[in-house]
Amino acid sequence: MLQKVLENLKIATLNEMQLATIEAAKKSNDIVLLSPTGSGKTLAFLLPILNSLDKSKEGIQALVIVPSRELAIQIEQVFKQMQTGFKVNCTYGGHSTKTEKNSLGEAPALLIGTPGRLAFHIRNKNIHTATITSLVLDEFDKALEFGFQEDMSFIIYYLKNLQKRMLTSATKMNSIPDFAGLKDPFEINFLSKTPVKAEGLKLKIVKAETKDKIDALFSLICKLGNTATLVFCNHRDAVDRISTLLLEKGLFHGTFHGKMEQEDRERALIKFRNGTNQILITTDLASRGLDIPEIQNVIHFQLPHTEDVFIHRNGRTARMNAKGTAYLLLGEGEFVPTFIKDTPGLEALSSENKIPENTCWCTLYIAAGKKDKINKMDIVGMLLQKGKLQKEELGLIEVLDFSSYAAIKRDKIEQLLVAVKEEKIKGRKIKMEVSK
Repeated sequence: MLQKVLENLKIATLNEMQLATIEAAKKSNDIVLLSPTGSGKTLAFLLPILNSLDKSKEGIQALVIVPSRELAIQIEQVFKQMQTGFKVNCTYGGHSTKTEKNSLGEAPALLIGTPGRLAFHIRNKNIHTATITSLVLDEFDKALEFGFQEDMSFIIYYLKNLQKRMLTSATKMNSIPDFAGLKDPFEINFLSKTPVKAEGLKLKIVKAETKDKIDALFSLICKLGNTATLVFCNHRDAVDRISTLLLEKGLFHGTFHGKMEQEDRERALIKFRNGTNQILITTDLASRGLDIPEIQNVIHFQLPHTEDVFIHRNGRTARMNAKGTAYLLLGEGEFVPTFIKDTPGLEALSSENKIPENTCWCTLYIAAGKKDKINKMDIVGMLLQKGKLQKEELGLIEVLDFSSYAAIKRDKIEQLLVAVKEEKIKGRKIKMEVSK
């Protein structure tokens, strides 16, 4: 079974941390897994969960509680790719409660959700907890930081028949709250095995001439050109302000933070993943637990307050054997944080800024998805046959519950829209347009 799952995930072998977690799960009922962002914790807890699932049993058998809707969706996608034959459901804020209630009518073996939405379904008796025997509190340190203690405590109170608990964290915690219910847990600690600065990571300083660093940021992005770049801010308002100023300069990009509507957040990530946007301006919400591709550059527009935040942000680049660069943008009166022991080099900026050209991709919005019985192959068939696209002119396709998105070569999008204007998918005429 394990080998088949790895083949489905296109993974050759498990890493040391994942193997250690699987072995520990065979011997210990309560586990604390400490491992850095991007080290593969999702698979480390999904494989023990899979080993515990029983096809002869009805009802929810395992529950995974996560701090963000994006992480919930990502874990669900990984489990589906494993092709285990077990049903999985995902529940989170910003999603239709009616749709979720209907999906939960036939209970999944594995349920993944955010604390607030899970508590809602328990209160409304849409989730029956008596059959749940395994619990994972994923990114538990982040969940505490987001203030989910009350909801998590409420949920765990109703899990009367738990046999196994696993808590994962990317940082070492001073203490674990009592409500988690861990009794003498076995600790797996891989934090010390990863250095603060990844092997392939370069650190650079960019000095701004004033306290307002927006001009320096603009010049740096122009210098980097069309390379995948995350710009980190400490606050949502800063993300919105920077976005407005960069748009005024004609620099297209995406934004991502917790105050945005779920649909807007999903669309921003999709357009970043498929190459429509190469720049994503975000809060630390994007530093962990998101399904985004390997990126070349991280820009700390606002300096991280702690070493942990610095590590998590930088963890988005220079993964595995890849290389990447993290830039610290220093305004007037700002200095390199004391927890950075290396002496970063200075990155000089040009006085002449050439705005990067648009990428070769743009995103097609299709107003139908999984709940409309439409899948990826339906979309591929329609775009290649009716839209007369070549395979290389069609990029990443993502199918959500009620909408889908396809990356199309930018120079082909207009003729495509004309070609498919009157076309149908599975007998239905569906709205299609360039995604805003």
